[in-house]
Amino acid sequence: MLLSGADILVRTLIEQGCKTIFGYPGGQIIHVYDSLYKYQDEITHILTAHEQGAAHAADGYARATGEVGVVFATSGPGATNLVTGIATAYLDSVPMIAITGNVPGAQIGTDSFQEIDITGITLPITKHNYFVSSVEQLADTIREAYVLASSGRPGPVLIDIPKNVQIAKCEYEPMPPVQKEEKYAAKDIRITEAAACINGCERPFIYFGGGLTVSDAAEEMLKLAEIIDAPVGCSMMGLSGVPTDHPRFLGMQGMHGHYASSMAMHHADCIIALGVRFNDRVTGNRAKFAVGAKIVHIDVDGAELCKTVTATHGLRGDLKLTLQKLLPLIRKVERPAWQETINRFRTEEDATLDHREGMTPRNVLLTLNKHLGENTPVATDVGQHQMWAAQTVKFCKNRRFISSGGLGTMGFGLGAAIGAQMGTGERTVLVTGDGSFGMCLNEMATAVTNKTPVVILLLNNGVLGMVRQWQNLFFDKHFSQTVLDRKTDFVALARAFGADGVTVTTPEALDKALDVAFKTDGPYLVECIIDKDEFVLPMLPPGGSMDDIIVKVGD
Repeated sequence: MLLSGADILVRTLIEQGCKTIFGYPGGQIIHVYDSLYKYQDEITHILTAHEQGAAHAADGYARATGEVGVVFATSGPGATNLVTGIATAYLDSVPMIAITGNVPGAQIGTDSFQEIDITGITLPITKHNYFVSSVEQLADTIREAYVLASSGRPGPVLIDIPKNVQIAKCEYEPMPPVQKEEKYAAKDIRITEAAACINGCERPFIYFGGGLTVSDAAEEMLKLAEIIDAPVGCSMMGLSGVPTDHPRFLGMQGMHGHYASSMAMHHADCIIALGVRFNDRVTGNRAKFAVGAKIVHIDVDGAELCKTVTATHGLRGDLKLTLQKLLPLIRKVERPAWQETINRFRTEEDATLDHREGMTPRNVLLTLNKHLGENTPVATDVGQHQMWAAQTVKFCKNRRFISSGGLGTMGFGLGAAIGAQMGTGERTVLVTGDGSFGMCLNEMATAVTNKTPVVILLLNNGVLGMVRQWQNLFFDKHFSQTVLDRKTDFVALARAFGADGVTVTTPEALDKALDVAFKTDGPYLVECIIDKDEFVLPMLPPGGSMDDIIVKVGD
């Protein structure tokens, strides 16, 4: 059938199973929006308040569902407003397709109104990007983008479509949804060598990240943990990959990770790393990291093997398939001495936890836990509240922790929470702080307009808490530009957008407020007033090692 490029774009997205698009229209993508009008019974478009919010919503949608998130923007500032969202998805390996309109091909390179080289700008933060120069290329480009975004190590792909390509017509032939590239296990010889290393160890520690979720390998990983009697920890991107209350799970490891998890990794003689990076927040001082441990590192992206730490055995391949080949080679053992050590770490950790009464961050999140369902997605912004949530929120199901890890994007949360809610159909929680929320609160308009059931748990301490914590600990309390001292009434602001909310100062009031919030049709804001001097602990000082860990104020 003969269709315009705009119609081909929308029809191909429908063909590939896309149900929801987030975006913001403009002059150079107006033909695509006209096509969306034609096909509105087959595909939903969510108009956000800002293109960055649209990108974060597509990201949150993808994280919560495992499907490819799709975002639209026009040329110029519309396209550049996507950049932070694309980079956020890239650093966290999130499958996303960003589609931008551009000026007509004849005007490219003439500095015409709202012209920008968005493919050049996003080249370092996409798996691949395309400038579509002819309408005949369009459908296959979209299909190829779906394959690239979702295969191997997922990531964002950008497609830039000049206006003349949107207008031009050609024959469109419907195709079935594309399939991901074929998965493969690591080489047999590498698996055999890794098995020998694991069989010869005495203190194994399994460390997993977001790659475990991508590969759907939690079952195989837990089988391995049972066979070798090993504790399990994760990176922040791995959270919700296994149930929080699993008896072998010690929690998040790293700069602000659980004490027991970090200590278990520090004292292990074999670290089995699954779909995870060894970034600076995990290792601290790399010269002192895992000095006595052999590292078995399995990842679908070979570029991660030995990138920051030297793996004794680096296995490139799909986690699930590789573990399925590895498991029959592993001997079952019990390790009572190692388990006794792990139990000691757990006891020591419990002694470091904040057991104070009152409106402490931990008590706020423990109260939240009482209201969470098994499927409730919890999104966060970035800062102290993010780490408190990572340490304390309980998860039962996979893909339920939605947070910016690699880029650490303040302002990510509300857009991502909206996307996660629309992807899962589940009431979603946003844990945020007054600094981060100030960057994204315009998306309250999106949540209100769409009656999106999002519970916004705002921890308000009146400061930029994480930076202030560093200033407190390492900069002689020089609180330069971290005291916000703003007069914003967040509850009144929520009401101005058309939502409702309440400010609470006690855990009892919070419990009642959350009961209302979880029954509200649409967004509801609960502002929790907390002290500006609350710390996120434990903490590895920058450039420090486990020998320098801070577990209480004054260490």
